[in-house]
Amino acid sequence: MPTSNPLLWPKPPAIWSYGIAVLSVAASLIISRWPVLHLGDAPVSLFLCAVILSAWFGGVGPGSLATALSALAFYYYFLPPTHSLAAKPEEIPRLLIFMVSALFVGSLSVAQRRATESLRSARDDLKVTVQELQSTNEALQAESLERKHAEEARREAQAELARVSRVTTMGELTASLAHEVNQPIAAAVTNANTCLRWLTREHPDLEEAREAASRIVKDATRAAGIISRVRLLFKKSTLQRELVDVNEAIQEMIVLLRSEATRYNITVRMELAADLPRIAGDRVQLQQVLMNLIVNSIDAMREVDGERELAVKSRKTEKEEVLVSVSDTGVGLPAPQADQIFNAFFTTKPHGTGMGLRISRSIVESHSGRLWAADNWPRGASFHFVLPAKVEAKE
Repeated sequence: MPTSNPLLWPKPPAIWSYGIAVLSVAASLIISRWPVLHLGDAPVSLFLCAVILSAWFGGVGPGSLATALSALAFYYYFLPPTHSLAAKPEEIPRLLIFMVSALFVGSLSVAQRRATESLRSARDDLKVTVQELQSTNEALQAESLERKHAEEARREAQAELARVSRVTTMGELTASLAHEVNQPIAAAVTNANTCLRWLTREHPDLEEAREAASRIVKDATRAAGIISRVRLLFKKSTLQRELVDVNEAIQEMIVLLRSEATRYNITVRMELAADLPRIAGDRVQLQQVLMNLIVNSIDAMREVDGERELAVKSRKTEKEEVLVSVSDTGVGLPAPQADQIFNAFFTTKPHGTGMGLRISRSIVESHSGRLWAADNWPRGASFHFVLPAKVEAKE
């Protein structure tokens, strides 16, 4: 991840972080009080920007300090009667809305900074980690005389490699994920300004202000949900067997990856059967299979001319199994080596590890299922996997 971007610089020391909070609020106040500019409601946006900046570079403490200073400046300079700390009961709702909005955008900024730092750290350690895991895998295969211990170590290595594969893929999608998180944050700022405009009228419209505040909560919840799903994919944990709604898992992955598809002008189409039975398995691992297949399809369509369409389908088979298909209109399977695409370390990508499809097949097989590939008509490739419904997967 490039360090030339000022927003990705490391956090400064604590004293500088609090200094940034004070300076950013002071700068916002000076700009908003500049008589030549006639900014109107703009001070609200400037103070919110100061809170976002302070929380991004300093974290919770400086963000809270910026919120408190902004609220004090807003109360003293912009709530009538101005230049007074005397009680202003009729302006209390407006002040509370401002503070709630500032806390919301500040907490979202802190959450996004933490997610960004996690992605950056994962990408920095990626190359060394993959090499170590490859060496471990080769050593385990050579130790055939100690099969029992080697098999246990191999399973542990594969579980870790699956997690690293998720980290790798999510690291490559940093820009799209940041865009997906920025959208609800920007919407929250807009709704905060709207709420304050309703309150600053001669006759404040509390109902409209309440609706704007509700939209702020909705946007914040949406951003938190995206960050939560990303953190879950990074999490290192033991397998957790549960009943999984495959359609819901597909929809969650489409939410995370839709920006990446849009980036390359790819149309996403979902055809999900309504009567789909649930699957007994590990939700995170099944979502990793979906993520690997969808990202591979997007990569296959980056450079192709003509229509670019990604189709994700689910249906129930005659054997009461769940069949999921991911199809694209990309370059298709490598004709001379189509039978090798599921082999470990085989890849056609310049910077690929060759483990995505191997890991995906291992996960599907551990759930008593099958994963295979086929050519798509008139062009592209299709990947299909079938899973038994409500049957406990193998260890």
